[in-house]
Parts: sequence; C-alpha cells; structure tokens
Amino acid sequence: MRSITLPPLAGGAAAATVVRWLKQPGQGFSAGDALVELEIEDALVRLEAAGAGTLTRILAQPRQTVRPGADLAQVTDSGTSQPPSQQPSSPSESHVTRQQPTAVAGTPANVTPILMPQAGNTMEEGTLISWKVAEGDRIQVGQVICEIETDKATIEYESPDEGRLARIVVREQETVPIKEPIALLADNDADADAYLAARGTAAQETTAPGAVAVSSAPGAAAAPSAAAQRMPSGPAPVTAGGRIKASPAARKLAQERGVDLSRMGAGRGPEGRILSSDVATAQVGASVAGDGQSVRRPMSKMRRAIGLNLQKSKQTVPHFYVRLTINAEPLFAYYRARKPQTNCTLNDCVVLAVGRAMAECPSVRSQIHGDEIVEFPHANIGIAVGVDEGLVVPVVRSVETLTLTQLAAETKRVVENARHGKLENIGHGNFTITNLGMFGVEEFGAIINPPESGILALGAMREAVTVEAGAIRTGRVMTMTLSADHRLVDGLLAARFLGRLREILENPSGELS
Repeated sequence: MRSITLPPLAGGAAAATVVRWLKQPGQGFSAGDALVELEIEDALVRLEAAGAGTLTRILAQPRQTVRPGADLAQVTDSGTSQPPSQQPSSPSESHVTRQQPTAVAGTPANVTPILMPQAGNTMEEGTLISWKVAEGDRIQVGQVICEIETDKATIEYESPDEGRLARIVVREQETVPIKEPIALLADNDADADAYLAARGTAAQETTAPGAVAVSSAPGAAAAPSAAAQRMPSGPAPVTAGGRIKASPAARKLAQERGVDLSRMGAGRGPEGRILSSDVATAQVGASVAGDGQSVRRPMSKMRRAIGLNLQKSKQTVPHFYVRLTINAEPLFAYYRARKPQTNCTLNDCVVLAVGRAMAECPSVRSQIHGDEIVEFPHANIGIAVGVDEGLVVPVVRSVETLTLTQLAAETKRVVENARHGKLENIGHGNFTITNLGMFGVEEFGAIINPPESGILALGAMREAVTVEAGAIRTGRVMTMTLSADHRLVDGLLAARFLGRLREILENPSGELS
C-alpha cells in the first residue's frame, strides 16, 4: 500500500481544497485516470494517477484544505508504476508519488488516528461540539461520528476510515488545532493507549529548554524573575480563527486564576504567544475594566472569517452596481393574499421572483472557478441570515422549480438550521439575496459572496408619492440594488435581469402563479 500525496502546486499556491473524488474506495484505476478534483486559488485542476491500482482509503475529504506533501489517499498497486521524472508544474499534469505517512517513533502501526479536519482556508482550529458514537463502537467510512464547530459553522464530520473506535481523544467542548487526533481506531485498547503515550513523550521531548514550571496551587507561584517581568508590548495576538494565541498550560492557569488572556497583551512566546510564565506574573484583576475604560476582546471565528472573505471579494472581484426602484403595490397585495394559504414572507415572494428571472439569465446562475465559468442548470439562491456573531448564508436550491408554498417551507427550514449553526448547500449557491428592509433601510449596496455572480440588496417597502401618466398618486415602492461580478455579468445583462425582475414583481399574480 502507498500514499497519494499532493505535489507542488501551479504558481506556488500554498494549499488546495478537495472538491470531489472521481474514484471511490474499492474502485480500480489506470495510468492517467483522474482521481480527485482540486481547487486552488485561480484554477480547478485534477490529479492523475501514474500507474494502475485500486483506491483503498480516502484521507482528505471534500471541502478539506490540504498543503503540498499532505497525504490525500491510500492505494494498492496492480503492477509496477513508473515514477515521475520531474516535479509536476501543476496538479492537472502530475502523477502520484510514493510517501509513507509520518508517525511518532514507537507508536503502534495498527492504530489509525482520526484528525481534526480543515474545513476551509481560514480554519486553524475546531471545537468538538458533540460525539455521535462512543468508545467501543464500530464505525464505517462516511458515518457521521461527531459535530465540529469551525470558524464559519457547525458541520457534521463523517469518518474517513472504518474500524473500532478505541479512544476518544478530544472531549466535547474542547478546541484543538487542525490535523490533531480527535479519536483513535484500533482493535486493541492497549495499542491505542500506547499510541497516546508515545505522542505525549514526543511532545515532552520537543518542549523548549528552560520552560518555566508553574504550580496551580493557590499562592504557590514564586516571585517572578527579571526575565519574566519583561513582557513584550502590544495587544494579545490572535490566530486567523480569532482565538488568543496561548499555550495549553497558559489557558489552564488563566482559567484557574481568573485571568482574561485578551487583556494581557503579547506574551514572551513565538509571535507573542502567551506562555504559562506570562500568566503567572499577570495581575488577577487585569480582566476587569474600570469605569470609562475601553474593553479589548478577540475577534470571533465567524467575524474573522466573514471579514477575510469579504475583504478578498472586494479586492479581487470587479463589482459594479445597478439600482432600480419598483412599484411595490402589486407585490404587497400578492403577499397579503397568499400569506394565509402559504405561510410565506414578503422576502419569499421576492426570492421566488428572482429564481424565475434567473431561469432566463444563464450568466446570473453561474460561478467563477479560476479561468472557467461554471453555469448551473438551476437557480440556487443564498439567503443572508443575521446571527449573533455576524452573517451566514444558507442556500435554497432549484428555486425556480418550487411553488410559493414549497419555497416558504424550505426557506424557513434552512434559515432556522442556520440560526442554530447548521448551514446547508454551502458552495452550491450562484446568487444571494440580502434584505435590510425590516430595519427601515431604504437602499444599500452589498458585497458579492464569491464565487457567485452577484447579490441583490433589498431595501424597505415604503410609502411614496409617484407620478404615473402625468398624475400624482401615493403608493408603495421598493429599491433593489444589484451588485454584479463584471467577469460574468456586464452592464447590459444586469439591466436586462433587473428589468425582467421588475416585470415579475410588478405583475406577481400573472408571473408567479
């Protein structure tokens, strides 16, 4: 058995995200067959096999981000394959290479660790929310074994391996870095314990010399040395996921002493990491802000992820904006008449209208993947949902095929799940709708959720004085602002799309029935 590893990527890309496996465990393949589809920063590529074999086990699951040199899968050979003569320039031209998985010396070979997955480029750690299996259970490949909170959402983690769950390493509500073991598969409990013991010994051997030992007993800390008193200046450093950088010992000691790590400032570890010796010298009252003082707190994982994603979108996607104000009287009347039978919201009526308009505009139901345009057969619309820590966007698929009753029920379901941390159909959206009308906002422009074609910002339905056929009248109007990706949708297409949407919204009884 050998491992398929990710080779160096085109353009020096630092990582790739697994999109989908083209072969499944147990399936054979020939030389040149595409095994897996990967997404890098500017392209969608495929990894090809150098020789014939059988895919035995998938190690990198879809949506998982991996770096060059990481093991993607394990295969068994059928015949001798020729090694590549040189390093591939891109995954689409590359062949699989032989590399044994790294292991800690002295660990049993018949123990398979299940690792904390990396479910996105910005994810550095995950929190184990709940286990769906128990020690001693036999689990299968693809079986949901636990729920994990990432920097964006709560996901159900499917086991990449099969076997007997010998040890649960990470307990519920614990947070660990990506690629760290969260559980062990082994037929023998003694082997699992030996694996954990070997990892613990290796960790102790790699501890930096001169580390300060701190007693957790009250009053046991000695007077700090002069070196310990010299603390670097600046705020406490945070990871890309928004968590304070601190050693496990520092976190434990801070919890015991009631010290707020976010109020300590930078520590003496690498890149300002807070060490246990830093906590030992901290004042217990440092976490309490006095009257009139500002309070510093770390950015949450979700807020950090939203910021990075939208910053990248605004910097790299050529946005342009088209604004249109419609006569909303027919839409309001349609909503009032249909609500008793369908339990719909006003937003549901607009979403359905957008889906019908998208069915006639292929460019709007498309995504950008590197240098390729992926046109979807259906209107998959993301619904922006506000939660405590920011914004999430669950997706309703094939909107144009649904009735208003079906859409209202499906939207309510995915929105409620999103508010409880479970996002659906992530990555399948090709357009998003965001609505601030309920807050009285009359109009605004939104940032595109890449790789989608655009986002429609809805303002409040409001009373206004309008002029029609030379006569002044009162009525209701609503302003919509389309933010479009100019690589997919140019000005003419955007105008046609909004024009068609206005036709539907101003005649909903005829267009949406």
